[in-house]
Amino acid sequence: MKHYDYLLVGSGLYAAVFAREAVRRGKSCLVIERRAHTGGNIYCEEREGIRVHRYGAHIFHTSDREVWDYVNQFTEFNRYTNSPVANYRGEMYNMPFNMNTFSRMWGISTPAEARAIIEEQRKAVSGEPRNLEEQAISLVGTDIYQKLVKGYTEKQWGRDCRDLPGFIIRRLPVRYTYDNNYFNDRYQGIPEEGYNAIIEKLLAGCEVRTGVDYLEHRGELEPLADRIVYTGMIDAYFDFCYGNLEYRSLRFETETLDTENFQGVAVVNYTDRETPFTRIIEHKHFEFGTQPKTVITREYPAEWKPGMEPYYPVNDEKNQALLARYQELAAREKKVIFGGRLAEYRYYDMDKVIASALARVKEEFGE
Repeated sequence: MKHYDYLLVGSGLYAAVFAREAVRRGKSCLVIERRAHTGGNIYCEEREGIRVHRYGAHIFHTSDREVWDYVNQFTEFNRYTNSPVANYRGEMYNMPFNMNTFSRMWGISTPAEARAIIEEQRKAVSGEPRNLEEQAISLVGTDIYQKLVKGYTEKQWGRDCRDLPGFIIRRLPVRYTYDNNYFNDRYQGIPEEGYNAIIEKLLAGCEVRTGVDYLEHRGELEPLADRIVYTGMIDAYFDFCYGNLEYRSLRFETETLDTENFQGVAVVNYTDRETPFTRIIEHKHFEFGTQPKTVITREYPAEWKPGMEPYYPVNDEKNQALLARYQELAAREKKVIFGGRLAEYRYYDMDKVIASALARVKEEFGE
């Protein structure tokens, strides 16, 4: 039976970057993927000539020049700029909160007017914010909170804003300029060849097996390699011996429409509480598509249960304390590297995943 230097569990960005760097250094790698395809959550599938983001919108953005140069080895990026729109009961508002938002909300035109209104409304909260509702009002005032934050956030997390910790939105972007670019990062775009092409190039030189659940076949797979890079759920690795870490999940409804342009923008957030989904993605706008049809996806948040895909860790005090116990166990696994969103129980943007993998590569190979 063939023996490998590294067995990589998962084929998302963390594992793929690590594998590529290991192969570059002459190491042999076996990649095991539970799903029927590689790429983790950045996987895209084609419909009507449109690349569809199967697991929700993935927009690459970073201010890390090293990471930007790294991904540009594999594809060029287009000029897509994330400028989502919020729909509150038919009223359309620009995101993030900026002068276009304030002008639409209050019929004003200057930063001074916007500041005065927000400052007055912020007085509704006195002292240190005790929860997400108070944190949001202290940042953006009551009007924006009620229309653009409250309903969306409660759907996303399945809890009342007064029962959520304030840190979730501590960095809520507020701008007193007419700038609809959601991100502040220096670099941004969608890969012109698609995310699948990046993953294929990263995994070149590896043996890849899809449709294989590592945890079900651990006994036969573990002896195949000297080292293991595990990117699955950290609590699952230890058979949930201390209990489950909590996640939020998503359910996607995707449909093809016989129209050229459904909503005029890639992402529309639905911020009222009554609409059951949080947003609609129109995939062709990520790549300025001109196809005669369009493909849209509605996102429905859900409480994670075993068998569902985990998307967002619930990083409250209870879960962080549980995570610390699992991390103690992980530290004893000398053969195993735990990395990525699920193994580290962190919400990572794509650039941070790549940076984390590259840092671990340097540590692993003594560079």
